[in-house]
Amino acid sequence: MSSKVASIAECDAFLAAHPEVKFVQIFFTNQSGVPRGKNLLRHDIKPIYEYARFLPGTMLALDITGEDVEESGLVWADGDADRLGKPAPGGITLAPWLGADFAQLLLSVYEIDHSPCDVDPRHVLQSVIDRFKEFNLTPVVACEMEFYLVDREGRPGGGKQPPVSAVTGNRPWDIQVYGLRELDDFEPFFRDVYAMGEQIGLPLESAISEYAPGQLELGLRHRADALQACDEAVKYKRLVKGVAIRHGFEATFMAKPHSDIAGSGMHLHVSLANPDGTNAFASDDPAGSPLLRQAIGGMQALLNESMAVFAPNANSYRRFRANSYAPVAPTWGINNRTVSFRVPAGPAKSRHIEHRICGADANPYLAVAAMLAAIHWGLKQKLDPGAPIEGNGYAKAQEMGLTLPTNWQAAIDLFAQSARMKDYFGTRFHHVYRSVKQAEYDRFNARVTELDYAWYLRNA
Repeated sequence: MSSKVASIAECDAFLAAHPEVKFVQIFFTNQSGVPRGKNLLRHDIKPIYEYARFLPGTMLALDITGEDVEESGLVWADGDADRLGKPAPGGITLAPWLGADFAQLLLSVYEIDHSPCDVDPRHVLQSVIDRFKEFNLTPVVACEMEFYLVDREGRPGGGKQPPVSAVTGNRPWDIQVYGLRELDDFEPFFRDVYAMGEQIGLPLESAISEYAPGQLELGLRHRADALQACDEAVKYKRLVKGVAIRHGFEATFMAKPHSDIAGSGMHLHVSLANPDGTNAFASDDPAGSPLLRQAIGGMQALLNESMAVFAPNANSYRRFRANSYAPVAPTWGINNRTVSFRVPAGPAKSRHIEHRICGADANPYLAVAAMLAAIHWGLKQKLDPGAPIEGNGYAKAQEMGLTLPTNWQAAIDLFAQSARMKDYFGTRFHHVYRSVKQAEYDRFNARVTELDYAWYLRNA
């Protein structure tokens, strides 16, 4: 596994450029996708670059509510042993939503002997990326996440509602997909997201109003470093949530915060680059090159056993409904949003796959790792995805009897039984992840009367 740690020179340059920084929030992302860490003072920053920061290993296997999962083997059996948090390259930036004197520092987790910790999702992703060396190809990835803005005041009678615009006094109530007025309503929020995103080096692109009141999306640029793309996705979620709070409301990446309107997805855009940087999926044929079709074949083949990663929570499975722009079957098509794996329209050099399965609540590192594992499998086995779906993919899937695992326990079981997931993710990580997900399932069902979706809303 190739792993990189930021240099002390990167730390020195940042501190010299930002004498105003007094505090730093260090964090890493565990299996559940929730950033965890602590606040430190300026003088604590350089020692992390010189050696590391000790962190309790149990944090790697907490469930989404923050509870220990004893079955993971990282709690009592491990003596809650410390690991080392080391700075990721490019991991230190300002954190302007926390204040002008705040920075943030993204960490990777290492064992006490300084070897990469195989339970850290960043290292799991890197190990899958490394497998593409056998094909002399490099994954190129972008993460595209939808989210909802929600008022701190609930609806009369219960439930969440969009916030009132500070600009227009309007509270979104109808579906105005690509509506400009809906963007104008929250222009101060977007202005801060873009300004602060520039401060922290995020490659933000277009913003749109999505398929429900209060649902929005900002794009992130494609990266020829899939790990960097996921680092940026994690920072993007922190930024959006932080800016929303500054504006008096909240942002949630929960997969299905409202039962009666659209869920939020994390669409993963992927292609493979040749050693000279050209697109290995490029083709004048809208269906792409043979490699692209093999990649889709792999996505189809490993989809069922990956669903516990793409849809990690109880709420995730409420999103998969026909005619909702969320996928319902392992289908693919060209310029077609009713399928799971879409080849978007565009010139030959831009040919890529949009993987539409994930909810916005999925852990970006693990979701991309599972997607790339499937692509690697498809290339290795030279899989054929069959003919692309034309027209209504929902109706065609029903005609063909094609479905997804839409039961949380079934998805956990498929992941647990998968030799391919164990191979790509590593034996220990495979055990820890399924232990955490099983514990979450059991706890959710035991407490369903007292736990509504409020904690998913905050943590997703």
